[in-house]
Amino acid sequence: MSLTSATDVQAVFIEADTDALDADSISQSQTPSGAGNLTINGAKASGGVATFNSARQVTITSAGDDQARTFTITGTDVNGFTITEAVTGADTAAATSTKHFKTVTQIAVDDATAGAVTAGMNTSAIAVIFAGRSRLKGAFIVNSSTAGTVSFRDSSDAGESGTTKLQLGTVASPTAERDVTIPGEGVVFIDGIYIPYTAGTTIFTSITAFHA
Repeated sequence: MSLTSATDVQAVFIEADTDALDADSISQSQTPSGAGNLTINGAKASGGVATFNSARQVTITSAGDDQARTFTITGTDVNGFTITEAVTGADTAAATSTKHFKTVTQIAVDDATAGAVTAGMNTSAIAVIFAGRSRLKGAFIVNSSTAGTVSFRDSSDAGESGTTKLQLGTVASPTAERDVTIPGEGVVFIDGIYIPYTAGTTIFTSITAFHA
């Protein structure tokens, strides 16, 4: 095959997000006295923007009953596109976004809260290999101390839902590796290749994915 007709294979390196659940990583404890924005001043914040290692679900934890409150989260998804989500507050518990945010630039509340609130992240994470039609050709996985299954999802909504096209098992050994070559033309992903996983205690250390 000539170079002009060959398909270029791209390599994408994904390092597992080892950050555990952190209830105030976006906004430390504060009590809004009316409608406005939470101050983004948690451990993941810099210059008023919280940035995560992977796209993560956002949690808003209320010390009082905030079921009548709406918190509107603005930020970017795993692909870097702007997203927003309105989350109804909880009663002395955590309310959780359905979307995964790579960054959080604003959290607005529609009125005064019943008590102190914090904003952070849970352990649900999403990584992206490619945001569009592609063929997964192989993967080199460095295992961790926890065994599990790495799922590769075909998704049109930044990995939030979709169809799992491939699953690869890992073993509980941080020194073990898996080098998988997919035969033929690889596995076709129509809308994008995403990896949903649990951050903190991860089932892999890193993945190098090959696609074309």
